[in-house]
Amino acid sequence: MTIRLPDTTTPLKIGTRGSPLAMAQAYETRTRLAEAFDLPQEAFEIIIISVTGDAIQDRPLKDIGGKGLFTREIEEDLLCGKIDIAVHSMKDMPTVQPEGLILDTYLPREDVRDAFISQTLKKITDLRSGAIVGTSSLRRKAQLLNRRPDLIVVEFRGNVQTRLKKLSNGIAECTFLACAGLNRLSMSEVPATPIDPHDMLPAVAQGAIGIERRLSDENTAELLAAIHDIPTGQVLAAERQFLAALDGSCETPIAGLATLSGHTLHLKGEVLRPDGSKALSATRSGTISDGILLGTDLADELLKRAGPNFFDWH
Repeated sequence: MTIRLPDTTTPLKIGTRGSPLAMAQAYETRTRLAEAFDLPQEAFEIIIISVTGDAIQDRPLKDIGGKGLFTREIEEDLLCGKIDIAVHSMKDMPTVQPEGLILDTYLPREDVRDAFISQTLKKITDLRSGAIVGTSSLRRKAQLLNRRPDLIVVEFRGNVQTRLKKLSNGIAECTFLACAGLNRLSMSEVPATPIDPHDMLPAVAQGAIGIERRLSDENTAELLAAIHDIPTGQVLAAERQFLAALDGSCETPIAGLATLSGHTLHLKGEVLRPDGSKALSATRSGTISDGILLGTDLADELLKRAGPNFFDWH
C-alpha cells in the first residue's frame, strides 16, 4: 500500500484536550510524524477539543462519570471525521474503545514515577501528623493513607498549573504529580522529588501517550506505524489487561506497572480499599508474548484475595 502523506492543503488533523500538558503531547506527536516522513509542521493541524473532565473542576471525577470524561468528546469528533487522530494520556483512557475506533500506537514511555511536590518538604515521611495533602487521585489518596493514616487528604482537581497554584496558596502542604508530565512541560523549577515505584506504585499506563484512530482508516494506520514504540506497547498491553480484568476505573484505587528485562516481562499490581485501610499486591513474570495472560492472572489473584465489597465506599 502506498501511503498518502498529508500536506499543507490537506493536513492531518490531530485532536487533543487544551491543557498545556495535552498540547505538549500533541506537539510531540506532530514532531515525530513530521520527522518520520520529512514533512513540514504545517502538514499537521492541531485541533483543541473541550472535554467535560476539564470543564468541571469543582467535583471529584467519580461523582461526574470517571475516565470517559477526558475522552468522550474527542472520540465523538474522531468518529465523525472532524479529526484524523486523537492524542491521549494513556492513564486517562478507558480499557475499551468505542466501536469503530482503535488505540494501537504508543510513543516511547516517559518516567513512570509519581513526584512528591512541596515548597518545603522532600518526602512523605517529612509530613507532620495531621498535615493536609492535596490530590484528586483515589489511587494516590489510598496509597498515602495506607502508609500515613494520620494525614488529611483534600480534593485537588485541575491541570498541573492549577494544582501548583493551589499548593503555593497554602491549600495543602504537598501534592503529587506524574514525573512524566513535569518532564514533558520542562518544569524543572518545580520542587519535585521522584518516588520509587516500590514505595508508590504508579497508575496503570502512567507516562505513556497513546494515539487513537478510526479502525477503517488504513492510511492513517500506516502513518502511525512509523512512530509506534513496540516496547511501550508490550508493557501497556499487560498493564491495561490487568486493569480491564479488575474492571478498573477512576472509582477504584488500582496501581500497576510492567517492565521488560530482556525477553521477560515483569508485572506488579496493587489494589487498595478507598480509605487506605488495606492494600493487596502481587507480581507475575513471563514471556513478553504472555503479557495479556499475566495481566488476567494477576487480576484474578487479587480479586480472589480481596473478596466481595473490597472497593465499597461505605
